[in-house]
Amino acid sequence: MSSWTRGSLAALAVCALLFAGPAGCGPEAAHGPADGKPAEPVGKLLDHTDEEGRHYREVNGKTAPEVRVEVRPAADGDWGVRLVVRRFRFSPAGAAARATAGRGLAHLLVDGRLVVRLRAPEYRLPGRLVPHGTHHVTVRLYADDGTVWAVAGNPVQSTADVTASSPEPPEPPEPPESFRAAFPKESPQAVSPRS
Repeated sequence: MSSWTRGSLAALAVCALLFAGPAGCGPEAAHGPADGKPAEPVGKLLDHTDEEGRHYREVNGKTAPEVRVEVRPAADGDWGVRLVVRRFRFSPAGAAARATAGRGLAHLLVDGRLVVRLRAPEYRLPGRLVPHGTHHVTVRLYADDGTVWAVAGNPVQSTADVTASSPEPPEPPEPPESFRAAFPKESPQAVSPRS
């Protein structure tokens, strides 16, 4: 092998290590498209909005991200929330505010109210946010520009119904032996009024 070939292979190896993944070492790897224009945003903005006024971003159902939410009670009264996603990756905090296919974050809502924005697939939901009764825990996927991923005009989301019960009241203690002796369990006897 000539020294030029070894040097070229070494440069390619370093480039592969530095830019692992689909970005590669081409002119677009570090600076975006070669023509200097920013990448076109994916999908089509719709007039529909979520509760906070964020527009839906319609994408093809075959390539759209998917999410499923699982909620399980924890021993301390909290709830374990787990997101199972497909064709979706969570973006780190500080990601550029643009819609990139299959990237973004999730909003966790309880009964339609935003609880937290998630950048990871697991969360511990405090029990105080899920009081006694049945509640709807919803996870909705968003692009990094704040738009809602949508398919056929509907947000990409999943909802689980959870029912929180009140703590069981403790069983009353047995009365002491002296009390049971003084007041034996007998059926009450009818008392005739005096005439």
